[in-house]
Order: sequence, then structure tokens, then C-alpha cells
Amino acid sequence: MPTKKATPDIILIILTFTLLAIGLIMVYSASAVWAEYKFDDSFFFAKRQILFAGVGIVAMFFIMNIDYWTWRTWSKMIVIICFVLLVLVLIPGIGNIRNGSRSWIGVGAFSIQPSEFMKMAMIAFLAKFLSENQKKITSFKKGLLPALGIVFLAFGMIMLQPDLGTGTVMVGTSVVMIFIAGARIRHFVFLGLIGLGGFVGLVASAPYRMKRITSFLDPWSDPLGSGFQIIQSLYAIGPGGLFGLGLGESRQKFFYLPEPQTDFIFAILSEELGFIGGSLILLLFALLLWRGIRIALGAQDLFGSFLAVGIIAMVAIQVMINIGVVTGLMPVTGITLPFLSYGGSSLTLMLVAIGVLLNVSRYSRY
Repeated sequence: MPTKKATPDIILIILTFTLLAIGLIMVYSASAVWAEYKFDDSFFFAKRQILFAGVGIVAMFFIMNIDYWTWRTWSKMIVIICFVLLVLVLIPGIGNIRNGSRSWIGVGAFSIQPSEFMKMAMIAFLAKFLSENQKKITSFKKGLLPALGIVFLAFGMIMLQPDLGTGTVMVGTSVVMIFIAGARIRHFVFLGLIGLGGFVGLVASAPYRMKRITSFLDPWSDPLGSGFQIIQSLYAIGPGGLFGLGLGESRQKFFYLPEPQTDFIFAILSEELGFIGGSLILLLFALLLWRGIRIALGAQDLFGSFLAVGIIAMVAIQVMINIGVVTGLMPVTGITLPFLSYGGSSLTLMLVAIGVLLNVSRYSRY
């Protein structure tokens, strides 16, 4: 068994808590007006986010002290449980519908989103599979196809909700892990063409997705409909300038940008803290990814390395998609900004993932 270090990566802990603290402040700032109007309590969303953060921090430190090989032992069981939850969430009366998607199980604000936890379960499962079958990954039938088969089965179930954003992050994370494991590029090109056709089919099969594509290309063609969110987001970012309007001084949170505390929180942050504030957030994420890459490179076994790569890829892809949407570089999809956006399942999942990464760091040689 590899030698265990006394302490985890302290810099990673500091970066995580810095992003989390900024997120708590921004959730309150972005949601106060809406919360006061809807619930007669300006701290409604902030209090819940603090509760979610507390649960997530406890989980992070607990998991940080559990040997990451435990994930290898239980990875199949965890994936099976997540598949069961993905089935249950589709059953009327069990799964709750929010914003047109049946993605939640639970009561009110205290609900979980099974698709979020499937992302971490898939990372653990693939880390085990790839570490045990790395020599086979160059074979399409023996390596690549079995790995992607389980991924796309999960993706298909997530799309039944539907939740294209979460499914895209899971598939993207899985592809990065499989590519790092040594899969042949020509296999990816072949599957990429098939995937592109499938993506076009998914977009064409749902009118609201097609509207998101057309609004991405020209949001002003339907400024009060499909283009509304991205236009209001750009109206927030633009006036922010270099230094911003000041913390708490956003105008777009006054019922212009719908639920600004969730997917579009970066727009409010940029409006209040300006280009400097937005750049600081990007720098913090870049430093967090750097620490994660170092941990992955220094891991003492393949499983630990793939586990770390998967977690870092998940964070990176989610950040890129969220900020790409907010800045108008990508079509609108429901993806939260890690550690900053309001949301219990997303925040808890991210802190759990960081806990796993911190445990890998205790064995990492760097």
C-alpha cells in the first residue's frame, strides 16, 4: 500500500474555501431581491446555501479521511444505486418536476438531484475500469465500447428527465478520462461523428432546444422569448466595466435576469465586481485545476490518477460551459457554476469530489 502523507493539499483547501465564501456572498447578493419578493425573506436562498455548504464541508472532511481505494471497492455498487435513483426520479409521484425537468427526489428545498451524483459515481466506476483495463482501451470492442456503453446508458436515462446540461458534463468528463487512458484518436473521431448526429437529433426532437440554438446565434431575434436570458446576462456583464457597480449594486437582479442566483450568477458577479472580479474567479478556478493536475500526476497508482483526472475534468468542463453560456459563447443550458451557484445537490457533490481529491493528495508524490 502506498505511503500516506500526514496532511492533504492545503492550497487546494484554501482555494475551495475561498470560492465557497465568494459563492455564499454572491448567492445572497444575487437572490436578496427575488427572495424578499417571493418569500418575504431576503436571506431565504442564502440561509439554505449556508446549510448546504455546511453539510458539504462536513462530507468533504469526512471523505478526505477515507482511503480513496474505498471508492474502487464500492464503485459498482454506487453506480447501481445511482441508476436506481435515475429510474425512481422518472416515476410520477416520486420524482419532482422543476423548470420542465423531472430531476428531483425529495421535499421542497431539501431535494436531491440523482443525475448530479451520477457524475461522481461514473468517475469512480471509470477510474476502476480504466486502471484495470488500460491495455485494452486501444481496442474498440474490448476497451472503448464497454466503457462508453455504461456512460451512454446513464446519459440516456438522464435525457429522459430531460437534463442535457448534466448529461453533457458527465459524458465530457468520461471522454477526457478515456482519452487520457490512451484510447485511439481515430476511435474518438468515428464516435464523435456519431455523437454529433445524435446531438443534432436531440436538438431537433425538442422545439425548446432548437430555440436555444437559434437564440444563441441571434438572441435579438426573440428578445422576449428564447433570447431573453442571454440578452439580460449581457446587459449585466457590459455595465460592470473594469471594477463593477459595487457589491450589492446589480440592476439586473431586479427581476430582469430570472433567478440570478443559479446558472447566471457569474453575470451578477461581473456586474457588481467588474472585469477584475470575474478574472479573479477564473484565476481561482485555474489554480484549483492546477493543484488537481499535480495531484493526478503524483498519484501512486493508476486508479488514484484517473480518479483525480475525472474530478478535475468535471470541474473544468462545468466552469467552461457555465461561463460560456453566461457570456453568450454557448447555447443556454442548465449548468451551475461550481461552488458559486445556488443549489444543494450541485454544491454538496462538488465538495464531496474535492474531499476525494484531497484524500488522493495525501498519497500523491509531488
